[in-house]
Amino acid sequence: MSVREGDAWRVVGQYPDGSPAEALAYFERKYADLASEVTLLEVRHRRGGASASDLRAAAAGVMIKTEGAAAVGDLAGLTSRLQALIADLSAASETEAAEAKQAVDDAVAERTQIVEKAEALAARDPQTVQWKQASAEMSALFDEWQQHQQNGPRLPKSTGQQLWKRFREARSTVDKHRREFYAQLDEAHKAVRQRKNRLVERAEALAPQGEDGIAAYRSLLDEWKAAGRAGKKADDALWARFKAAGDALFQARSERAAADAEASKEKIAAKKELLAEAAPIADESDLSKARALLTGVQRRWDEIGRIHPREAERALDDDLRKIEQSVRAREDADWKRNNPETKARANDMTRQLHDAIAKLEQDLVDAEAGGDARKIAAAKDALEARRGWLRALGG
Repeated sequence: MSVREGDAWRVVGQYPDGSPAEALAYFERKYADLASEVTLLEVRHRRGGASASDLRAAAAGVMIKTEGAAAVGDLAGLTSRLQALIADLSAASETEAAEAKQAVDDAVAERTQIVEKAEALAARDPQTVQWKQASAEMSALFDEWQQHQQNGPRLPKSTGQQLWKRFREARSTVDKHRREFYAQLDEAHKAVRQRKNRLVERAEALAPQGEDGIAAYRSLLDEWKAAGRAGKKADDALWARFKAAGDALFQARSERAAADAEASKEKIAAKKELLAEAAPIADESDLSKARALLTGVQRRWDEIGRIHPREAERALDDDLRKIEQSVRAREDADWKRNNPETKARANDMTRQLHDAIAKLEQDLVDAEAGGDARKIAAAKDALEARRGWLRALGG
């Protein structure tokens, strides 16, 4: 079968088993299939999302099928469309290649940052690292690396292998340092556990001493505080035993104090009665009698004995001490008044003041006779001062 294209005829092909109409329909369908392929490529290019280089390769394949195709239709028009499409796809492929290269460059930079962060973790002093936080950071970096591998562009093989080698080595170093740190920590914890276990045994051995063992327990408590950490779980268990041993000692003291307080109720009542009896002593005019009464109260106070709790005893003692201080103050004042040495000194001072006053009175008479106002004023001032001193001495 032949078709005329322009001024020339082109042999399309043979269709021996059908009529000319059937042959024409068959070769028209061949053209329609080619046209559909071209249209599909154009639509995919317009919509985007497909690789321009892949579409260009597909368009080139359709171009090969179109040239001299056994089909009836506007093959020249199809060829023109394909040429225009391939030209557009060529330009798009160049842009796509540039973007792909930029994406690879960006991916290399991002993965390099991940590697550098991992290497920075590996370079830190293992003794200063917070390992729970550091392990979480390294896990996060590894997750980020995997996301880049799964979702990012494919890196050049040599570059990808080099970056992975650096990341793997940094990760291995961090894991090594972490294992070494916890191994050392386990050894340190083991030693502390042993020390604290011995302290617990010594504390529990104090139980038979009751409250008498409290001082020794407090000394053990100081050793406990200086012993260090043995790990939270072990520390909690050992501390529970150590504290229970101390609680038993303090409980013994509390029980003794309670018993003492119960036994002291009668003593408290007796001392309160003595206080009521002693209260009027402070107002007793006869100082000798006041002292005798107070001495009797003090003797009976001591015979009653100690009181528990100590706070109650201190309060009662303070009340008695106020009465004692009142009597003592009166005794001190009486002693000062009747002390022979004090009296002698006072008499001598009185005599001297009388002599001074007599002389000043004569000086005043002389000053008034002479009419010297300055001397008169000075004599009066001096005379008034000496008389004031004399009055103070009771003279």
